[in-house]
Amino acid sequence: MNNIKKTSRNNMGTIGMIIAAFVIVQILKTAGMINSQMDGLLVPLCVYATMAVSLNLVVGILGELSLGHAGFMCVGAFASAFFSKVVEQSMGTFPRFLLAILVGGAVAGVFGFLIGIPVLRLKGDYLAIVTLAFGEIIKNLMNVLYVGRDAAGLHFSIKDAASLNLMEDGEMIINGPLGITGTPFDANFVVGFLILLISTVVVLNLTNSRTGRAIMAIRDNRIAAGSVGVPITKYKMAAFTLSAVIAGCAGALYSHNLSSLIATPARFGYNMSILFLVFVVLGGIGSTRGAIIASIILTLLPEVLRFMADYRMLIYSIILIVMMIINWNPKSRAWIQKHRPGNVIRSRREASEAGKEGR
Repeated sequence: MNNIKKTSRNNMGTIGMIIAAFVIVQILKTAGMINSQMDGLLVPLCVYATMAVSLNLVVGILGELSLGHAGFMCVGAFASAFFSKVVEQSMGTFPRFLLAILVGGAVAGVFGFLIGIPVLRLKGDYLAIVTLAFGEIIKNLMNVLYVGRDAAGLHFSIKDAASLNLMEDGEMIINGPLGITGTPFDANFVVGFLILLISTVVVLNLTNSRTGRAIMAIRDNRIAAGSVGVPITKYKMAAFTLSAVIAGCAGALYSHNLSSLIATPARFGYNMSILFLVFVVLGGIGSTRGAIIASIILTLLPEVLRFMADYRMLIYSIILIVMMIINWNPKSRAWIQKHRPGNVIRSRREASEAGKEGR
Protein backbone atom coordinates (compact mmCIF):
# COMPACT_ATOMS: atom_id res chain seq x y z
CA MET A 1 0.00 0.00 0.00
CA ASN A 2 2.83 2.40 0.88
CA ASN A 3 4.52 1.68 -2.46
CA ILE A 4 1.28 2.45 -4.31
CA LYS A 5 0.89 5.75 -2.45
CA LYS A 6 4.54 6.65 -3.13
CA THR A 7 4.14 5.88 -6.83
CA SER A 8 0.98 7.96 -7.02
CA ARG A 9 2.73 10.88 -5.32
CA ASN A 10 5.66 10.63 -7.73
CA ASN A 11 3.32 10.56 -10.73
CA MET A 12 1.34 13.53 -9.46
CA GLY A 13 4.63 15.31 -8.80
CA THR A 14 5.74 14.76 -12.40
CA ILE A 15 2.44 15.98 -13.83
CA GLY A 16 2.41 18.90 -11.40
CA MET A 17 5.95 19.83 -12.48
CA ILE A 18 4.89 20.02 -16.14
CA ILE A 19 1.80 22.10 -15.35
CA ALA A 20 3.78 24.42 -13.05
CA ALA A 21 6.42 24.95 -15.75
CA PHE A 22 3.70 25.83 -18.25
CA VAL A 23 2.07 28.32 -15.87
CA ILE A 24 5.42 29.97 -15.05
CA VAL A 25 6.31 30.33 -18.73
CA GLN A 26 2.89 31.83 -19.51
CA ILE A 27 3.29 34.34 -16.67
CA LEU A 28 6.76 35.30 -17.87
CA LYS A 29 5.51 35.69 -21.44
CA THR A 30 2.65 37.90 -20.30
CA ALA A 31 5.08 40.04 -18.31
CA GLY A 32 7.37 40.34 -21.35
CA MET A 33 10.28 38.67 -19.56
CA ILE A 34 10.98 36.07 -22.29
CA ASN A 35 12.98 37.30 -25.27
CA SER A 36 12.43 36.17 -28.84
CA GLN A 37 15.30 33.67 -28.69
CA MET A 38 13.87 31.85 -25.67
CA ASP A 39 10.35 32.09 -27.08
CA GLY A 40 11.54 30.30 -30.19
CA LEU A 41 12.91 27.46 -28.05
CA LEU A 42 9.61 26.68 -26.30
CA VAL A 43 8.21 24.40 -29.02
CA PRO A 44 11.53 22.51 -29.53
CA LEU A 45 11.69 22.01 -25.75
CA CYS A 46 8.27 20.36 -25.86
CA VAL A 47 9.33 18.23 -28.85
CA TYR A 48 12.52 16.98 -27.20
CA ALA A 49 10.84 16.39 -23.84
CA THR A 50 8.13 14.34 -25.57
CA MET A 51 10.79 12.35 -27.43
CA ALA A 52 12.55 11.69 -24.11
CA VAL A 53 9.29 10.36 -22.63
CA SER A 54 8.80 8.21 -25.72
CA LEU A 55 12.28 6.69 -25.72
CA ASN A 56 12.24 6.15 -21.95
CA LEU A 57 9.26 3.84 -22.48
CA VAL A 58 11.44 1.56 -24.62
CA VAL A 59 14.82 1.93 -22.96
CA GLY A 60 13.87 2.49 -19.33
CA ILE A 61 10.60 0.62 -18.90
CA LEU A 62 10.82 -2.10 -21.56
CA GLY A 63 14.59 -2.43 -21.18
CA GLU A 64 15.46 -2.55 -24.89
CA LEU A 65 18.11 -0.35 -26.50
CA SER A 66 16.69 1.52 -29.50
CA LEU A 67 18.80 3.91 -31.59
CA GLY A 68 16.25 4.61 -34.32
CA HIS A 69 13.78 6.90 -32.58
CA ALA A 70 14.69 9.82 -34.80
CA GLY A 71 13.32 7.68 -37.65
CA PHE A 72 9.87 7.50 -36.03
CA MET A 73 10.01 11.24 -35.46
CA CYS A 74 10.91 11.71 -39.14
CA VAL A 75 8.00 9.52 -40.29
CA GLY A 76 5.54 11.45 -38.12
CA ALA A 77 6.93 14.80 -39.25
CA PHE A 78 6.68 14.07 -42.98
CA ALA A 79 3.31 12.31 -42.74
CA SER A 80 1.72 15.18 -40.82
CA ALA A 81 3.29 17.87 -43.01
CA PHE A 82 2.13 16.02 -46.14
CA PHE A 83 -1.41 15.81 -44.74
CA SER A 84 -1.47 19.52 -43.90
CA LYS A 85 -0.24 20.48 -47.37
CA VAL A 86 -2.87 18.32 -49.08
CA VAL A 87 -5.86 19.60 -47.05
CA GLU A 88 -4.59 23.13 -46.38
CA GLN A 89 -7.21 24.86 -48.51
CA SER A 90 -10.16 22.71 -47.45
CA MET A 91 -9.95 22.70 -43.63
CA GLY A 92 -9.72 25.20 -40.78
CA THR A 93 -6.47 25.68 -38.89
CA PHE A 94 -7.36 23.90 -35.63
CA PRO A 95 -9.04 20.76 -37.05
CA ARG A 96 -6.31 20.45 -39.70
CA PHE A 97 -3.51 20.64 -37.13
CA LEU A 98 -5.28 18.25 -34.77
CA LEU A 99 -5.76 15.70 -37.54
CA ALA A 100 -2.16 16.24 -38.70
CA ILE A 101 -0.89 15.31 -35.23
CA LEU A 102 -3.10 12.22 -35.19
CA VAL A 103 -1.94 11.26 -38.70
CA GLY A 104 1.72 11.68 -37.71
CA GLY A 105 1.23 9.51 -34.62
CA ALA A 106 -0.77 6.86 -36.50
CA VAL A 107 1.69 6.52 -39.38
CA ALA A 108 4.66 6.34 -37.00
CA GLY A 109 2.75 3.74 -34.97
CA VAL A 110 2.20 1.61 -38.07
CA PHE A 111 5.91 1.79 -38.88
CA GLY A 112 6.73 0.97 -35.27
CA PHE A 113 4.50 -2.10 -35.40
CA LEU A 114 5.92 -3.30 -38.72
CA ILE A 115 9.52 -2.70 -37.64
CA GLY A 116 8.85 -4.29 -34.26
CA ILE A 117 7.74 -7.62 -35.76
CA PRO A 118 11.26 -8.67 -36.83
CA VAL A 119 13.29 -6.31 -34.63
CA LEU A 120 11.91 -7.26 -31.21
CA ARG A 121 13.02 -10.85 -31.72
CA LEU A 122 16.53 -9.47 -31.22
CA LYS A 123 18.02 -8.01 -28.07
CA GLY A 124 20.98 -6.04 -26.83
CA ASP A 125 23.48 -4.77 -29.40
CA TYR A 126 21.68 -6.50 -32.29
CA LEU A 127 18.46 -4.59 -31.58
CA ALA A 128 20.36 -1.30 -31.31
CA ILE A 129 22.09 -1.85 -34.68
CA VAL A 130 18.87 -2.80 -36.49
CA THR A 131 16.91 0.18 -35.12
CA LEU A 132 19.81 2.46 -36.01
CA ALA A 133 19.71 1.11 -39.57
CA PHE A 134 15.95 1.68 -39.70
CA GLY A 135 16.40 5.34 -38.78
CA GLU A 136 18.96 5.82 -41.54
CA ILE A 137 16.75 4.02 -44.10
CA ILE A 138 13.80 6.29 -43.32
CA LYS A 139 15.92 9.43 -43.60
CA ASN A 140 17.40 8.39 -46.93
CA LEU A 141 14.05 7.22 -48.29
CA MET A 142 12.58 10.68 -47.67
CA ASN A 143 15.44 12.21 -49.64
CA VAL A 144 14.55 10.28 -52.81
CA LEU A 145 10.77 10.59 -52.57
CA TYR A 146 8.96 12.98 -54.93
CA VAL A 147 5.24 13.67 -54.58
CA GLY A 148 3.24 16.16 -56.62
CA ARG A 149 -0.40 17.06 -57.10
CA ASP A 150 -2.40 18.37 -60.05
CA ALA A 151 -5.92 18.09 -61.43
CA ALA A 152 -5.40 14.38 -62.09
CA GLY A 153 -4.53 13.67 -58.44
CA LEU A 154 -1.35 12.71 -56.59
CA HIS A 155 1.80 11.54 -58.40
CA PHE A 156 4.66 9.62 -56.77
CA SER A 157 8.23 8.94 -57.90
CA ILE A 158 11.58 7.93 -56.44
CA LYS A 159 13.54 9.04 -59.52
CA ASP A 160 13.26 12.81 -59.95
CA ALA A 161 10.70 15.61 -60.08
CA ALA A 162 10.46 15.54 -63.89
CA SER A 163 9.23 11.94 -63.87
CA LEU A 164 6.04 13.06 -62.08
CA ASN A 165 4.78 14.60 -65.37
CA LEU A 166 2.74 17.24 -63.54
CA MET A 167 0.33 19.48 -65.44
CA GLU A 168 0.85 23.23 -65.60
CA ASP A 169 -1.26 23.75 -62.50
CA GLY A 170 0.64 21.05 -60.63
CA GLU A 171 2.25 21.57 -57.22
CA MET A 172 5.24 19.81 -55.67
CA ILE A 173 4.53 18.60 -52.16
CA ILE A 174 7.60 16.47 -51.37
CA ASN A 175 10.58 17.47 -53.46
CA GLY A 176 13.22 14.83 -52.73
CA PRO A 177 16.22 16.22 -50.83
CA LEU A 178 14.52 19.63 -50.68
CA GLY A 179 11.78 18.10 -48.56
CA ILE A 180 8.50 19.89 -47.88
CA THR A 181 8.28 23.67 -47.94
CA GLY A 182 5.41 25.90 -46.93
CA THR A 183 3.98 23.68 -44.18
CA PRO A 184 1.39 25.69 -42.19
CA PHE A 185 3.04 27.24 -39.17
CA ASP A 186 0.50 25.87 -36.69
CA ALA A 187 2.74 24.75 -33.81
CA ASN A 188 2.73 26.74 -30.58
CA PHE A 189 3.75 26.29 -26.97
CA VAL A 190 0.23 25.51 -25.74
CA VAL A 191 -0.17 22.60 -28.15
CA GLY A 192 3.36 21.40 -27.35
CA PHE A 193 2.55 21.47 -23.64
CA LEU A 194 -0.65 19.46 -24.22
CA ILE A 195 1.17 16.82 -26.28
CA LEU A 196 3.86 16.49 -23.60
CA LEU A 197 1.29 16.35 -20.80
CA ILE A 198 -0.89 13.74 -22.52
CA SER A 199 2.15 11.62 -23.45
CA THR A 200 3.42 11.74 -19.87
CA VAL A 201 0.03 10.83 -18.39
CA VAL A 202 -0.35 7.92 -20.82
CA VAL A 203 3.13 6.54 -20.09
CA LEU A 204 2.78 6.94 -16.32
CA ASN A 205 -0.63 5.25 -16.31
CA LEU A 206 0.72 2.44 -18.49
CA THR A 207 3.72 1.97 -16.21
CA ASN A 208 1.53 1.56 -13.13
CA SER A 209 -1.06 -0.66 -14.79
CA ARG A 210 -1.13 -4.43 -15.08
CA THR A 211 0.35 -4.12 -18.56
CA GLY A 212 3.16 -1.91 -17.27
CA ARG A 213 4.05 -4.37 -14.52
CA ALA A 214 4.18 -7.14 -17.11
CA ILE A 215 6.46 -5.02 -19.31
CA MET A 216 8.81 -4.34 -16.39
CA ALA A 217 8.77 -8.03 -15.47
CA ILE A 218 9.98 -8.78 -19.01
CA ARG A 219 12.70 -6.15 -18.58
CA ASP A 220 13.89 -7.58 -15.26
CA ASN A 221 13.81 -11.26 -16.23
CA ARG A 222 12.46 -12.31 -19.59
CA ILE A 223 12.69 -16.04 -18.90
CA ALA A 224 10.94 -15.79 -15.54
CA ALA A 225 8.17 -13.62 -17.02
CA GLY A 226 7.58 -16.12 -19.82
CA SER A 227 7.55 -19.04 -17.40
CA VAL A 228 4.55 -17.58 -15.52
CA GLY A 229 2.55 -17.02 -18.69
CA VAL A 230 3.36 -13.40 -19.60
CA PRO A 231 2.99 -13.00 -23.42
CA ILE A 232 6.37 -11.44 -24.04
CA THR A 233 5.97 -10.56 -27.72
CA LYS A 234 2.56 -8.97 -27.17
CA TYR A 235 3.73 -6.61 -24.43
CA LYS A 236 6.98 -5.73 -26.15
CA MET A 237 5.07 -4.86 -29.32
CA ALA A 238 2.59 -2.76 -27.33
CA ALA A 239 5.34 -0.72 -25.65
CA PHE A 240 7.36 -0.30 -28.85
CA THR A 241 4.33 0.75 -30.90
CA LEU A 242 3.09 3.22 -28.29
CA SER A 243 6.57 4.71 -28.11
CA ALA A 244 6.56 5.15 -31.90
CA VAL A 245 3.13 6.83 -31.77
CA ILE A 246 4.35 9.37 -29.22
CA ALA A 247 7.49 10.02 -31.30
CA GLY A 248 5.29 10.55 -34.37
CA CYS A 249 3.18 13.12 -32.52
CA ALA A 250 6.36 14.93 -31.48
CA GLY A 251 7.48 14.86 -35.12
CA ALA A 252 4.15 16.39 -36.20
CA LEU A 253 4.66 19.26 -33.76
CA TYR A 254 8.24 19.65 -34.99
CA SER A 255 7.30 19.80 -38.67
CA HIS A 256 4.66 22.50 -38.11
CA ASN A 257 7.26 24.69 -36.42
CA LEU A 258 9.49 24.88 -39.53
CA SER A 259 9.15 26.71 -42.81
CA SER A 260 11.06 23.92 -44.57
CA LEU A 261 11.14 20.26 -43.54
CA ILE A 262 14.24 18.45 -44.83
CA ALA A 263 15.45 14.99 -43.79
CA THR A 264 19.00 16.04 -42.95
CA PRO A 265 21.37 14.09 -40.65
CA ALA A 266 21.32 17.03 -38.21
CA ARG A 267 17.55 16.74 -37.78
CA PHE A 268 16.80 13.04 -38.14
CA GLY A 269 20.16 11.28 -38.20
CA TYR A 270 21.62 8.82 -35.69
CA ASN A 271 23.19 11.71 -33.74
CA MET A 272 19.69 12.89 -32.92
CA SER A 273 18.70 9.40 -31.76
CA ILE A 274 21.79 9.29 -29.54
CA LEU A 275 20.88 12.72 -28.13
CA PHE A 276 17.48 11.35 -27.12
CA LEU A 277 19.23 8.40 -25.50
CA VAL A 278 21.46 10.81 -23.56
CA PHE A 279 18.30 12.49 -22.20
CA VAL A 280 17.05 9.15 -20.91
CA VAL A 281 20.36 8.00 -19.44
CA LEU A 282 21.20 11.32 -17.81
CA GLY A 283 17.72 11.63 -16.31
CA GLY A 284 17.94 8.14 -14.85
CA ILE A 285 16.87 5.12 -16.89
CA GLY A 286 13.23 4.39 -16.18
CA SER A 287 12.50 7.86 -14.71
CA THR A 288 10.00 9.79 -16.82
CA ARG A 289 10.45 12.92 -14.74
CA GLY A 290 14.24 12.68 -15.00
CA ALA A 291 14.09 12.27 -18.78
CA ILE A 292 11.96 15.41 -19.11
CA ILE A 293 14.25 17.47 -16.87
CA ALA A 294 17.39 16.24 -18.65
CA SER A 295 15.94 17.05 -22.08
CA ILE A 296 15.11 20.60 -21.00
CA ILE A 297 18.51 21.22 -19.39
CA LEU A 298 20.52 19.81 -22.28
CA THR A 299 18.45 21.72 -24.85
CA LEU A 300 18.80 25.03 -23.03
CA LEU A 301 22.51 24.68 -22.14
CA PRO A 302 23.95 25.33 -25.63
CA GLU A 303 21.80 28.46 -25.94
CA VAL A 304 22.66 29.71 -22.47
CA LEU A 305 26.37 29.17 -23.20
CA ARG A 306 26.23 30.81 -26.63
CA PHE A 307 28.07 33.89 -25.31
CA MET A 308 31.16 31.69 -24.82
CA ALA A 309 31.53 31.30 -28.60
CA ASP A 310 34.16 28.66 -29.47
CA TYR A 311 34.26 27.29 -25.90
CA ARG A 312 30.51 26.71 -25.76
CA MET A 313 30.49 23.02 -26.66
CA LEU A 314 33.58 22.34 -24.52
CA ILE A 315 31.83 23.73 -21.43
CA TYR A 316 28.65 21.88 -22.46
CA SER A 317 30.56 18.58 -22.59
CA ILE A 318 32.20 19.17 -19.20
CA ILE A 319 28.85 20.01 -17.60
CA LEU A 320 27.36 16.87 -19.17
CA ILE A 321 30.13 14.69 -17.70
CA VAL A 322 29.79 16.29 -14.26
CA MET A 323 26.01 15.86 -14.29
CA MET A 324 26.39 12.20 -15.27
CA ILE A 325 28.90 11.52 -12.48
CA ILE A 326 26.73 13.24 -9.88
CA ASN A 327 23.56 11.57 -11.07
CA TRP A 328 24.99 8.04 -10.97
CA ASN A 329 27.15 8.34 -7.87
CA PRO A 330 25.50 6.35 -5.02
CA LYS A 331 26.34 8.93 -2.34
CA SER A 332 25.07 11.91 -4.33
CA ARG A 333 21.91 10.04 -5.28
CA ALA A 334 21.28 9.18 -1.63
CA TRP A 335 21.80 12.83 -0.66
CA ILE A 336 19.41 14.03 -3.38
CA GLN A 337 16.82 11.46 -2.35
CA LYS A 338 17.15 12.52 1.30
CA HIS A 339 16.79 16.23 0.55
CA ARG A 340 13.93 16.05 -1.92
CA PRO A 341 11.17 18.48 -0.81
CA GLY A 342 8.64 15.72 -0.17
CA ASN A 343 11.07 13.67 1.91
CA VAL A 344 12.22 16.69 3.92
CA ILE A 345 8.62 17.62 4.78
CA ARG A 346 7.84 14.01 5.65
CA SER A 347 10.94 13.73 7.89
CA ARG A 348 10.03 16.92 9.75
CA ARG A 349 6.47 15.69 10.24
CA GLU A 350 7.70 12.35 11.59
CA ALA A 351 10.16 14.09 13.91
CA SER A 352 7.42 16.37 15.18
CA GLU A 353 5.09 13.43 15.83
CA ALA A 354 7.88 11.54 17.57
CA GLY A 355 8.52 14.59 19.81
CA LYS A 356 4.86 14.80 20.73
CA GLU A 357 4.78 11.13 21.63
CA GLY A 358 7.90 11.58 23.75
CA ARG A 359 6.26 14.35 25.72
